This record gives sequence, structure tokens and C-alpha cells, in this order.
Amino acid sequence: MSRQRRYWAEQLEPGLLLAGDPAGPDTVGPRTGRDWVVDAVGFGVAATFGVLILIQARYDTANPLTGSPLLIDAVCGALACLALWWRRRWPLGVALAGVLLDTFSSSATIAGLLALSSLALHRRLRPVLLVAALWIPSAVGYAAYSARTDVLSVLLLVMALVLASIAWGMFVRARRQLVFTLRERALRAEAEQGLHADRARMAERTRIAREMHDVLAHRISLLALHAGALEVRPDLPPDQVRQTAELLRSTARQALEELRDVIGVLREQQGPGSAPAAPQPTLGDIPRLISETRRAGAKIDFEMLVDHPETAPSALGRDAYRIVQEALTNIGKHARGTAGQVRITGAADRGLHVSVRNRLPVQAPAEPALPGSGAGLLGLQERVALAGGVLVHGPDGSGDFVVDADLRW
Repeated sequence: MSRQRRYWAEQLEPGLLLAGDPAGPDTVGPRTGRDWVVDAVGFGVAATFGVLILIQARYDTANPLTGSPLLIDAVCGALACLALWWRRRWPLGVALAGVLLDTFSSSATIAGLLALSSLALHRRLRPVLLVAALWIPSAVGYAAYSARTDVLSVLLLVMALVLASIAWGMFVRARRQLVFTLRERALRAEAEQGLHADRARMAERTRIAREMHDVLAHRISLLALHAGALEVRPDLPPDQVRQTAELLRSTARQALEELRDVIGVLREQQGPGSAPAAPQPTLGDIPRLISETRRAGAKIDFEMLVDHPETAPSALGRDAYRIVQEALTNIGKHARGTAGQVRITGAADRGLHVSVRNRLPVQAPAEPALPGSGAGLLGLQERVALAGGVLVHGPDGSGDFVVDADLRW
């Protein structure tokens, strides 16, 4: 393709701010009902004004238009009006035809101006300026052809009408582009809002899963341990069986109560008759947690050296409790029968250090391991990171599995 052909191919593309979008306002497609109404109105306006111009020229007292010039004027005006029906698909061609017909017909003027306005609406500025410049020799040619008026009067009137039609077409084009841009922004904002809602739902689901895991995993693990003790020791004395059954009942009741409390906390609004949420665990609740684990048969060595634990912030105490709870739950699931050590040290000016370690099992247990999600420690790591602390977990060189956390205080 030559340089000139490429240049005009670019100029004849739809003049859109968002060019190339199939949903743009300049896309040529099947004519809608609104398009039929607009085209019919344009044809009617051009034809009406063309007839009025012909009547005025026919009965002009100074220089009436008669004979073959009147017939040529009427035919050219009719052709210009009919050409308006194709102005959407070929705006440049219809505008050029309007300029040519206007050279021999005054009744084609309005139709030619409407074609020029449509060109300014659907195409870039340079083809519009080209057609506008061609109206100058057209006006001069009509003045010389008709010999009914002077060239200057015709030129001034025609150029004023040309500038007005171009301005109107560019105004409608700018308005369409503005509406199109606003619609795109609204669709984009709606899509972003939907994405934000999906993210919020996912974050809420993650939060619910974390709370359910932190609260219920330990209780359910204790239930499984107590039940497993009854299964492997059917010859236990009746008193010990009764004691184990009491532990099962109390642990199940506590699990149900904590489940109710978690569901109540996660509700957006609580009704007037809903039960109040249970207090969140603190540093002072960790010894009770160790005692419950020991009652399930676990061997836990516990040491807590904390200066004034009652002054610890509630969030700090809750995080420390969840760390110990998750570590003990994992010991019961994956290292049953091994001894564990829990060490908690710290003060208000030094921070809080939580360490839980246990020996790695030498061989796999005979009974199947309790199921786990595998996300407990990852959830703890995220919880500690949000609190500004550091948590590490994994086997060390001595053959122990260690969960260490340093929390801000």
C-alpha cells in the first residue's frame, strides 16, 4: 500500500476517542428504530427546506427560476436528499456528493450540510476540513451558474452554514464519546466492585475458618484421644472408665459452647435474645489448657515465667494461647505418646517468647492419625505477622519439632 493510500485509510477510520472498540458509538451495524426515526427526520427536514427554497426561487420577483434550471435544481435536490439514507455507511462519499450537487442546485444545500454534519460526527477532522474547503468553489460555481446573486453573498452565507453544521456534528460526536466513556467507567467500576466483594467474601471465609480451627481443633483432638484410650484399653476399671466418660462429656460440652460463641462473634448483628459471647482466652488461661491436655494422657512439661501476666494486652494473650493450643493439638495428632515442653517467658519491656517443642516420633503410630487441614501453623504465622511478631516452626538439629514465636508487648 502506498503512503498516500495508507494516509487516507487512517483518516477514513471512525474518529473515536476509543477507536477499535466494537461497542463504540460509531460502529456501523443494522439500523435501529432510533436510526430510522433520525434518518426520516433528516430526510424530511432536507426535503422540506429544499421545496421551500425552490418555491422562493420560482416566484422570485427580481429573477425567477424557470425552465430547465428549475428542473435541474429540483432533480439535484432530490438526489441529495435521497443520498442522506446512506450517510451512516459512506459519510465521506455522501458529503462529496452533496458538495457536487450543491454546485447546480440551491435546494440541495440543506441536504449537503446535513451530510457534512454527519461526516464531522463519524470521521476525523481532516476529511471534514477537505469537504468544507470544497464548499468554497461549489458556492462560487453556483453563483456563476445561476447568475441570480453575487458571489460574495453566496460565499458568506454558505461558509457560515458550513461552520455551523461542522460544529453541530462535532458537538454530537463529543457528547456520544462522553456517554460512551462514562458507560465504560461505570462497567469498570461495577466489575471492580464485584471483585472487591469477592475478595471480602474470601477474607471473611478465611477468618471464619481460622476461628473455627483455633477454637474447635483442640477440643475435638481431646475427644479423639479420650475415645482412643477407651478403645485400646477395654480392661480399664469401671471407675477409670467412668472418669474418662466424664471427660468426654465435659470436653464435648465445652466444644459446643465454644462453637456457639464463635458463631455469635462471627454474626454481623446479634439479636436482643442472643447469648453473650464468651471472653477471649488470655495468658492466664494457658495453665488450664495444659491441665486439660495432661488429663487426656499427654506428657507436657510446662514453665511460665512472665512478669505480671494479668497486665498483658488481650490480643497478646489470645495470640499466645492460640499458639500453645495449636502446637499441643499437633502433638496429639502427629506425635502421640511423645513428651512436649511449653516455655513462656517475657515482660512488658522485653516482649513475649512462646516455645513449644516435642520429640519427633521414631515410627509411625499403629492407629490412623487424626485428620488435619494442614493450615493451622500457616494461620498462626499470619496471625503473628499481623500482630508484628515472628513465628518459626519445623524440626531442629536435635530431633525435636519446635514452634517458636516472639510477640510484641
